[in-house]
Amino acid sequence: MVRTTSLSRPIIESLYSEALLLADEVRSVFALGMGEPAADTSDHLRLALSSEGLRATTRMMHILAWLLNQRAFFAGELNEAQLRRHGRLPEDRPSRSEDLDLLEHGTRDLIDDTIRLHRRIARLDQAWGERFDAQPVVHNMHERLGRALSQR
Repeated sequence: MVRTTSLSRPIIESLYSEALLLADEVRSVFALGMGEPAADTSDHLRLALSSEGLRATTRMMHILAWLLNQRAFFAGELNEAQLRRHGRLPEDRPSRSEDLDLLEHGTRDLIDDTIRLHRRIARLDQAWGERFDAQPVVHNMHERLGRALSQR
């Protein structure tokens, strides 16, 4: 995975496009699933579909809101202080394994995709909040090797 030392408009735009596509897929899957359920659908399955649909939809809305705040910052509509005060990504609410076990494989995969995207955005949000001060381990190792070689 490529590490970045800051956020840039191209990174945000790429993530925004990805998030829009995923949000549309979530909407279509869960909107179809919320229609008239089949007669043989259990109450447990309906509840699992409803609650996991709500979690996935909320997760995507948080992601999109975060990305829209970043886009507003790059467009000059928010300053850095406003973004730092109001632009943080809310913590994710984990799915329940009992509910996931009731869902179809494709639906579980879609939910996993939303979780992975939220985790990626959360890492960016955390690094941005820390002003990207945390250096990757490889950079620290290169610095130590450089110091060791220069002492010879």
